[in-house]
Parts: sequence; structure tokens; C-alpha cells
Amino acid sequence: MVAERVNRPLDTLQRFWPDKEAILYDALRYLSQQVDIWRRQLLLDETLSAEQKLLARYSALSECVSNNRYPGCLFIAACTFYPDPAHPIHQLADQQKRAAHDFTHELLTMLEIDDPAMVARQMELVLEGCLSRMLVNRSQADVDTAQRLAEDILRFAQCRQGGALT
Repeated sequence: MVAERVNRPLDTLQRFWPDKEAILYDALRYLSQQVDIWRRQLLLDETLSAEQKLLARYSALSECVSNNRYPGCLFIAACTFYPDPAHPIHQLADQQKRAAHDFTHELLTMLEIDDPAMVARQMELVLEGCLSRMLVNRSQADVDTAQRLAEDILRFAQCRQGGALT
């Protein structure tokens, strides 16, 4: 199928990717690099506040929905086919999930949020739930709801930080 789409003989591609697993790994690695670049650019964007950077993923998901794309999470999907934590594809997915958490944690730390590790886990779970729902419902409303929940988690953490909830 790939060979047909790029108009190349299959044996030419098989030198680089001898099986489906090899091409899947390279595709996920490429996606991982693109996501890492996007996060780095976002972190360096001085026109956005830390809060805006934390919520930027929802804007990106809204753009996907407006383009009739419902990506879900390819890293989670890959883990369903490669559930062994020692498998390279599973490890790549785990690495990407840790990087997403670290991104969120870094921004929460910049905001001096109390217990940024816990708040980062909460925000990442909301995002993962949104990605899963997008696959099923293909709905902008789910993205909006997830963004609102992420905003609420952030506000709650900021209130706790300010002593309003003690």
C-alpha cells in the first residue's frame, strides 16, 4: 500500500522497512519528533502565557476537528498491538507520554503550582480522555469540555496555591 502511494517498487522500500513493525516504529518516531518540536516551539513562544501554553493542545485538537481529522492517540493505539513494556514501540510510546507530562509539569512549575506532578497527571488524563473520545464521537463538544475541565483543574490548583482552599 505504501509502495503504491509513493510510486516505488516494494523491494526498494523493504530495504529500509523489512516489515510492518519497522515502518510503524519509524512513523511513530517521526511523529514523536514532530510533537517534540511543536512543544519546544510552544515553550519558546514569548507571546503566550504559561496558562495559554498549557491549553494550546486543545486549540490544536480543535483545528483537527475543523479539518475533519480525529487523530486519537497513535502512541496508545500502538501499545494495544505491542503491550510488552520492553518492546521498542511500547517504549517509544511511553517516552512520548513522559515527555507530554514533563512539558505540563515544567509549565506548572513555572506557575509555582502546588504539587505540579499531581496536577500534571490530572491534566494529562483529561487530555488522554479527550483523545479517546475524539475517536468515538468526533465531536468539538468533547474538545471544548476537556479544555474547560483542564482550565478548572488549573484554576483549582492556583486557588490552592494562593491558600484559598486551605
